Amino acid sequence: MCTIMCYCGLSGGTDKIMNGLKTTISRGPDDQRIVKVQDGLLGFQRLSIMGLTPEGMQPFELDGDFAVCNGEIYGFKKQREQLMQLGYTFRSDSDCEILLPMYREYGTDMFAMLDAEFACIIYDSSERQFIAARDPIGIRPLYYGKADDGTLAFASEAKNLVDFCKKIMPFPPGHYYKDGEFHCYCDITEVKETLTDDLDTVCKNIHDKLVAGVEKRLAADAKVGFLLSGGLDSSLVCAIAQKESDKPIKTFAIGMNTDAIDLKYAKQVADYIGSEHTEVIITKDDVLAALEDVIHLLGTYDITTIRASMGMYLLCKAIHEQTDVRVLLTGEISDELFGYKYTDFAPSAEAFQQESVKRVHELHMYDVLRADRCISVNSLEARVPFGDLDFVKYVMAIDPEMKLNKYDKGKYLLRHAFEGDYLPHDILYREKAAFSDAVGHSMVDYLKEYAANYYSDEEFELKCTAYSHAKPFTKESLLYREIFEKYYPGNSEMVVDFWMPNKEWEGCNVNDPSARVLSNYGESGK
Repeated sequence: MCTIMCYCGLSGGTDKIMNGLKTTISRGPDDQRIVKVQDGLLGFQRLSIMGLTPEGMQPFELDGDFAVCNGEIYGFKKQREQLMQLGYTFRSDSDCEILLPMYREYGTDMFAMLDAEFACIIYDSSERQFIAARDPIGIRPLYYGKADDGTLAFASEAKNLVDFCKKIMPFPPGHYYKDGEFHCYCDITEVKETLTDDLDTVCKNIHDKLVAGVEKRLAADAKVGFLLSGGLDSSLVCAIAQKESDKPIKTFAIGMNTDAIDLKYAKQVADYIGSEHTEVIITKDDVLAALEDVIHLLGTYDITTIRASMGMYLLCKAIHEQTDVRVLLTGEISDELFGYKYTDFAPSAEAFQQESVKRVHELHMYDVLRADRCISVNSLEARVPFGDLDFVKYVMAIDPEMKLNKYDKGKYLLRHAFEGDYLPHDILYREKAAFSDAVGHSMVDYLKEYAANYYSDEEFELKCTAYSHAKPFTKESLLYREIFEKYYPGNSEMVVDFWMPNKEWEGCNVNDPSARVLSNYGESGK
């Protein structure tokens, strides 16, 4: 991960950029640079992953144009060769150095040409304006706001901007900003033609495209590791990667010291695929001590995001402190494509697809945000194979009738696609348990108990009246909101609402985001 910042003006911009970058040093601990251009400033903090030499340091320049990018551009070597044939030269092995030549050749059409997880800002010296863009899912973070004098600013995280921007919002994924407006260059959920292939054809394509998504994310000039929960998604990523590796991959799992659910399944997977496996054990005190820091680093008050971040943050902290791994592959985004426990209640295929579209559009505020912040705050980089653009576009186009749980097993298409020797059958067809529960049911119980004792009933009722947007509805949600407001006052609209099952569906009108409260939880998390 890296930090990018831009202040689209000169008055006081240097101090704003310098102070903003101080809040995210962990995103880019290897180097820092601020460049003044004719109409503003660009700032960059580097975490070296591709092109580790000093020549890979940003901002990049090309004839007075400048660019900063936090991202990984897959297949960049082929694009670089094409650009070299057009006369461009390159001084580094950094993937992001191709951006300015591409902009020179293709303008803003370039963004739709990128197979990438990225957020970038370009200064066009001939037009004397800044252009910003973000990948179609929002895997790499980007925010924007305005200073008191109306000057626009962009940054990787809200905490970069909070000291001088009262109103901060997430940059919309799949958009670029130019001429004062946001322009959509890719709606990743748009389906131009629904796929009606047979089950075996669909599953073969799911298999091949996910394998390709994992393969391309193994390329790095820094050490790569894998988060392994023992659930289907992370286990598949690890199994695919191990098949593509000539030595044991490094896998990491976490659980509570009292009732860890997933550790045994993670070890079963690790033993099966032959990975070099590490377990991290946490306690109630570890969880409660980290709570405020986690909410601050996340920039959210959402219940399920915070719960799931507790284990992820503490695991990544241990990886950072105890290993030389710098890149982590994770299993996020599968649920939004293939379904959660609650989407078993979808009343129709059309409703399932609409819910999937909604969740993919909002990912950057929830699971993707969690993965980015928990990993980057520990000076690591996240890569998300299920977020591969070709894979996502394909799965979104599958006839939603096939994605409904008509097989007495959620995510059947994904499971069926990897039958064989990838995973033990019991893991491949294991019931889903949410990560926050699978770390140990006690973890969420401790958080709820802590919040319950923090407020009296009267105090809870009174304090909730202070909020209109995303109004707290439990003592736990109020606690998280108050901590959020301490660091991001008045910016609750950075998150659209609490992540909750679709309450309009029968069986989903619940008061807690955990799948534990659903009637179909069954054998999950045992």
